[in-house]
Formats: sequence, structure tokens, C-alpha cells
Amino acid sequence: MDEWRIDGFQEVRELGAGAQGRVVLARHRTAGTPVAIKYLFQGSLPELERLRHEAVLLGRVSDPHVARLYRLVESERGAAIVMEAVNGVSLKRVLSEHGALGAEASLVVLKGSLQGLAAAHAVGVVHRDYKPANVVVQADGLSKLIDFGIAAPQGEGTRSGTPAYMPPEQWRGEPATPAADVYAATCVFFECVTGQRPYTGSGPELMARHLNAPVPLDVLPEALRDLVSRGMAKEPAERPHGAAAFVGELERAASEAYGPDWEQRGVRALAGTAVALAALFPLVAAGLAPAAPVVAGTAAAAGGGAVASGGGAGAAAGGSGFLAGVGGKAALAVAGAAVVAGAGGTYAYTNLNDDEPRQPPSRPVAAVISTMNQSYTDVRLVVQNAQYAQVSGIRDAALQQRINQALRGPLDETIASLRRSTREAGAACTQNSEVNTTTRIGLRGPTLISVVYRVRVGYCLPADGQMPGRAVTVNLKTGKVLGSEDVFKPATLTSGGVRTLWGRLTSTASGDMWGPEGCRREGPERADFYPNRAVEREWPASTPFFGTDQFEINYSIAGSECPYDRLTAPYASVRDLLRPEIVALLPGPSPRKT
Repeated sequence: MDEWRIDGFQEVRELGAGAQGRVVLARHRTAGTPVAIKYLFQGSLPELERLRHEAVLLGRVSDPHVARLYRLVESERGAAIVMEAVNGVSLKRVLSEHGALGAEASLVVLKGSLQGLAAAHAVGVVHRDYKPANVVVQADGLSKLIDFGIAAPQGEGTRSGTPAYMPPEQWRGEPATPAADVYAATCVFFECVTGQRPYTGSGPELMARHLNAPVPLDVLPEALRDLVSRGMAKEPAERPHGAAAFVGELERAASEAYGPDWEQRGVRALAGTAVALAALFPLVAAGLAPAAPVVAGTAAAAGGGAVASGGGAGAAAGGSGFLAGVGGKAALAVAGAAVVAGAGGTYAYTNLNDDEPRQPPSRPVAAVISTMNQSYTDVRLVVQNAQYAQVSGIRDAALQQRINQALRGPLDETIASLRRSTREAGAACTQNSEVNTTTRIGLRGPTLISVVYRVRVGYCLPADGQMPGRAVTVNLKTGKVLGSEDVFKPATLTSGGVRTLWGRLTSTASGDMWGPEGCRREGPERADFYPNRAVEREWPASTPFFGTDQFEINYSIAGSECPYDRLTAPYASVRDLLRPEIVALLPGPSPRKT
């Protein structure tokens, strides 16, 4: 069994071994790309199922802060997963060698980890075993999460995990939520700052401390105490709403305490601690990479780096995909991945796409969907599972804050509106008003991010109609929310131009909204884009959204006779109506598949 090797790879050196399997550094024979392969010996069905589970979960996550899964291979001889080879050293080893890292370097570790966790949360995955051994620090000062071995879909609960970093609810076996990862990441942050874990002991003693003991905040710098107190709150509901929301709090606290350049200094400090251990880097030790450090500066702080380029699987694997040389296999789409059937009962699962990209690859913005739950005490209003979009990884903390405020604007404005009307209703309200939103993210970087919200509200009094769907597009360079005049050519915003646009759109609404008696009976005048010129409304009746593959207009003037409608068109149909600077940012047509 020990002799089994995956075809197409040359083993370079063993990185670790145990009773159930081993991990090796290997190189693709055709592309020369280094990879890490985790082999599982035959005979352990629970471990095989765990490995398969890990592969499925990792295949859903694509983020510069998470080690990329390339494929899972199963055969009668065993199973293995092929992953990105991260050239760095574990945070556990860094802490054992250096002790406390200092506030700024620790904040960099926490931010990178939260961004990786947020990417997992966005696809419904909770890590459940975040710890220093599962964080690899690279020579550029950036880090990646590895080993989602006991990750779980949100809602599943077990007591599996590493006791030193497990939140109270995990000790109790309650369902997994993103708040559990926030707690574990804060525990590791505490250890990075102080050189010691927040709670010590073992067994019932350690469990009791996580469940009931106050966080020892007095050993932390005063500027970081509130951040740790929030992240390690005993109740999940009292922690930030997911890892993405915690990133925003972290950046505000760090900028206030250490200045706007805190991240650059932290990256340089963390890079120095990692480079001091460069001899332990797997690619360096194997002679596959130079030991000279990557200069930690602008590119590092912006999320760059040789390995964590953010270009997706193709960037990490090189060229047109390091599996391109495998060849001779039939692929079919399965749950966002592909299943490649080989000979002799071997099956390989891969999330790589060997097609050429639509346009030259660029580093994507780290954008995630977070969830808000809140009950107000001054009015009868409940916000339940309301989604909103947030970005991270932008070097200018103030700019990132403006962008995130703009992206969350439709949710905040909906809450404010319903809160106001509920307060005005006063004692007449006998039940709660409710707010819920669902969110889709379209184009994301490097210049624009476009998000669309579908809003659902329940008023405390009987009411007719519904809130409109709304889209928001933000310039990532300036933080400006783009209005219609920024998106469309001036000629398009004339009566005739708007009619031309409307004629190229396809309605998804049921019934005839556009007939003589429908919502569009006044005709698609410019008031669709500037509704205050026709009738006073809180929000525009029409907001454009840039999807990943098509253009959309979200239209509603509220009321039961004019329900929310989504109007769509291929980009090719509307390019001539858009400003040239917008057209330049749109995806091109898909290439023919061979």
C-alpha cells in the first residue's frame, strides 16, 4: 500500500506520515508544478469518507487565503487529495520559535485568516478546527488556511476540534456557525499577541474555562481588548456576524490604535519571522524554490505574492492548468466540480477548468456575503437572516470602510425606512415588523463590484405591495456609488434612449407589466432612472446590476400592481448604450469549447 503513487506526478519528499496515511511534496511531470498530495491508506472507511468530505468542501472555496484543492483521486488501492503546495512555515512553528509576535503582526495573521474563513462561510462551510497548525505563513508575510479535515456545513454539530480553541457551543455539540470560527481565530490571535493561550488546562477543567471563565483581557494591549472581548464572547449572537464583519471591526480598531500603515508594518514583521525559518519551507528544503525572501511591501500588503496570487486554480497551477497533461478523460459537471473517470476503477474529482479564460486574469476582490440578525428594543422590528455584501483586502482602511458602507446601504436604508414607519404606527402595531434580504454578487474587481439585493419586509400592520429589489455598484478605487449617469451614455438617458434600452431587455415577471394597463403604462421615460422627477420615492425605481454573465435592471415602484421585476440582456445587446469606461470592464464572450 505504501508504494501507491498517483500517475502523472513525481514524488519529491515526504512531509509527514501517520497510521492512516502520509503527506508528500510532488511535482507534475509535464508542467513541473509543485503540489502537496495527502494519501490515505486503504482500510479506513471513516477516514476515506472524511477525506472525500474534505475534498468536496475545499472544492467550493476559492480565495487567496485558502490552500487550493486540485483533485481527489480514489481507487481500490486508497485515496488521495492533490492540493496547492504552500511554501511557508506553520504558525504553530513560528509561535514556538518566536513567542509573541507583537500587535501589528498578530493583526495581519488574524485578518488573513478571517478573510479565508469568510470565503468558506460564503459557501456554507465552517472550518471548526482553526488553530496555529492549520495556518501557513509565507515569506511575503501572508498566510493561508490549510486542512479543512473536520469542516462541516453550517448547521451540523459535533464536539470534534482542538480543545484549546473550541468555542462554548462546540464544546456543547451545538450546530456549527461562522461564529465558532470567529471565536477560534480570536483565541489564536490572543496567543499571537501574548505568547500564551487564553485558557490552559485539559479535559473538564479546560471546558469549564471556555464555557464560563472571563477572557483574561488584562494581559492584552488596551487597544485590542474590545476586539478580543467581542470575538470571544460566550454567546455566538454576541460575536461579530461572521468573519467578514469581524474584518471590518479589526481594521477600524487597528487603524485607530496603530495608524493607517499598521498593515504594512505588520506584514514586514511577519515576513521577517517566517523568513528566519525559510530552511523549513517545503519547496526550499526540496530545492524547488530559492531561500531568498520575497520583499514584503506594497504587493504583499495588497494581497499579492508568488503563490497566493488570487488568480484561482490556473494561477496556482500554472499555464492552462497543471492537469492539462493528464488528458484522455471525459468530464461532466457535478456540484460545481467535475468528475473525471479513469481506467481501473479510479475516479478523480477536480474543480479545475482547462478552458482558456475569457479575458486576461486579474486578482479578484475578496468579497463575501454576511448575515445580520438583530432585534430592536425601541420599536417592534426584527432583522432576520438579512444578507449583505462586504469586501476585504483593500489596503486603504478608510476606503474599504466607505465601500462596505455603500455595499450595505440597501439593507441599512430598508431597516431605517421600516423602523421609521413602525415607530409612526406606534401602539397600533400588535406584531413585529420584519426585514430579510438575499444578496447576489456580480462583477467583483479590480475596479468595480456590483451587488443586487432582493428585499422582503413584513410590516406590523396590514400593507399592500412589497419593497423593490435594488442593485448597487461601487468603484473600488474611489468608493463612489455609480449612478445611471456614470453607467450609461448621455444619449441613453433621453426618453428615446431609455425606450431603446427597455426594448432590448427581457422581463422575468409573470403577466404583462408593459401593456396599456400595466406598470409601464406611462412609458419608459427618464423618470425610471430619476424617479424624483416624476414622483417622490425613497429609492430609484430602476437600478442596474452587472452580473458575471449578463446585464440586469432591477425595477419596481412598489405596490401590488407593480411587483419587483428583473430585466436582463446579454452584454452584447447593451454595450453600445454604456459608457466606454464601463464596457472596458465587462467580461467578453465565452470561447468555443473543444
